[in-house]
Amino acid sequence: MAKVPSAVVAASGLVGGYGVARWTRQRPLGGAVLAIAGVAAARQWRESAGGVAAGVLSAAYVAAFAGSHPLAKKVGAWPAVFGAAGAVGLASWAVADRRG
Repeated sequence: MAKVPSAVVAASGLVGGYGVARWTRQRPLGGAVLAIAGVAAARQWRESAGGVAAGVLSAAYVAAFAGSHPLAKKVGAWPAVFGAAGAVGLASWAVADRRG
């Protein structure tokens, strides 16, 4: 079975977490999606790039989540979420997935 790249897992966690929270009106449920994807991505980051890289990428994941909130006030919710997801996905690809 093919492994899903960590960049896809991380970006999907940010987009999916927001989508679930918005459409169900249950923020804790969206947070659970965000957290589960974050843990899954962190495990992949650790396996492919090591502990330090996993820590840095995990911090970027949390920072993207937090940073999307004030950004949403300027550009709208979905553009902010997609921007944050894109940034984390790109960083994840560059650090952990690029080597294959």
